[in-house]
Amino acid sequence: MKKRIIFLIIFLIFLIILSIFLYFYFQKNPRTYGEYDSFVLCLKEKGVVLYGAFWSKYTNEQKEMFKKSAKLLPYVECSTRDKKGQKQICLEKEIDAYPYWVFQDGSVLRGKLSFSQLSEKTGCPLPE
Repeated sequence: MKKRIIFLIIFLIFLIILSIFLYFYFQKNPRTYGEYDSFVLCLKEKGVVLYGAFWSKYTNEQKEMFKKSAKLLPYVECSTRDKKGQKQICLEKEIDAYPYWVFQDGSVLRGKLSFSQLSEKTGCPLPE
């Protein structure tokens, strides 16, 4: 009887510790999906890259279009933290406007693009 009670107490403590661990794990690693994830993943697969600047109104509007899925965008931040310059990769690619879309074939489109424009250019199916 004593062994059974000890086993039960140890088992309950284990469950409590496991529950606490899982709670904090999922707090740090939430699995939330955005409605445009499949579209963004297709863009990535097609070699599309979006260059932008955190202070650019149009870059932010472009990213906001993707809602939660924006975190999956193949995005390169061009601006330095002080907003006074460009990072080396953007200088090398001669990024001269934001947003700046580069496609796998080397072509470029400047400015905010619609889902239709991105779909037409890449062949990715429009999000539903």
